[in-house]
Amino acid sequence: MTERTTVHGLQVATPLYNFINNEVLPGTGIDQAAYWKGFDEIVSTLAPKNAALLAERDRIQLEMDAWHKANPGPIADMAAYQEFLKKIGYLVEQPAKVQATTANVDSELATQAGPQLVVPILNARYALNAANARWGSLYDALYGTDVISEEGGAERAGGYNPVRGAKVIEFARNFLDQSFPLEGASHKDATGYAIAGGKLQVALKNGSTAGLKNAAQLVGFQGDAAAPSSVLLVNNGIHADIIINRATPIGSSDAAGVADVVLEAALSTILDLEDSVAAVDAEDKIVAYKNWLGILKGTLTESVSKGGKTFTRGLNADRVYTGVNGEKVTMHGRSMLFLRNVGHLMTNPAILWGGDKEIPEGIMDAIVTTTIALHDLKGNGVNGIRNSRKGSVYIVKPKMHGPVEVG
Repeated sequence: MTERTTVHGLQVATPLYNFINNEVLPGTGIDQAAYWKGFDEIVSTLAPKNAALLAERDRIQLEMDAWHKANPGPIADMAAYQEFLKKIGYLVEQPAKVQATTANVDSELATQAGPQLVVPILNARYALNAANARWGSLYDALYGTDVISEEGGAERAGGYNPVRGAKVIEFARNFLDQSFPLEGASHKDATGYAIAGGKLQVALKNGSTAGLKNAAQLVGFQGDAAAPSSVLLVNNGIHADIIINRATPIGSSDAAGVADVVLEAALSTILDLEDSVAAVDAEDKIVAYKNWLGILKGTLTESVSKGGKTFTRGLNADRVYTGVNGEKVTMHGRSMLFLRNVGHLMTNPAILWGGDKEIPEGIMDAIVTTTIALHDLKGNGVNGIRNSRKGSVYIVKPKMHGPVEVG
């Protein structure tokens, strides 16, 4: 029997009630009594509407079932079928005078185009891995996948294979030539990278130097301008970081000291409360909400064992560079995080309302997850960690059928 705390018209599983009071609300500026009063008012207003929407879904489904039983097989008259769907309310006219606008949208959504991951939020390690997948090693990705053929002695098995490594480096140099071409030269012939007069200067094997065809592709660098440890470039809004370190095994054998090329990869991630998880009670929901809270505050960590060693994984910091004009350039170090709330259909026994009815889980998610997101909006993250720099919360709301459900 679940222990519950009665607050207004809600019966909240006591562990969830305590988690919200003790871990979520502090730092948000929200008074506990006002929060639960508002929570109850929202549920009492919206839960009956949610139930009515689901009843309407059932009505439409019964109408469609009856039609298909009466008209088995392929649809012979599509126009008539569409009229039937309109008559029962499955197809509706586009609403008039609807306008949607956006403001305070981060660049990962507004101007950049790149991969998006989806991970179950119940798994802290997956969530951290996805958030940290904003930047990834091109060398590692090429070496460990079938992008590079294993023909000609370039097998992946065993220890480091220098034949395969050479193919990886060749591929990466071709990538640099395609995405960040030099004026009259190739990155394959580079013997050194430097920043001079706010421009990239690449020393070549023949003793000459070359710059970028498009000088504006240089964003910044780390270390000394004359011998940088990192050169940050941009193409079509996506960044690549040439890592230079002659003290590493790869860098020591490279003419230019290039140890890796790190690419901006997963620009955004959906942390999923719905499709990829099964959160069936208060205990599950607390795990999910706690992970969301920890990742926004930058406190979520996970112990990882790999190769016989155990270490603690947390969130990556931002990447800081010196810009071409000497100004500080900060690149977001983590994937921009969305949170997928549960849709209209599911209920959850974590909170009861109206006596003994389970709360619509999507309503519970909406209230709790956006409250947690206040920690990000208020800058409560450790070490300056932020998700949105524009002051937004990104919620994915799935499986809504038509404008009434969206409303």
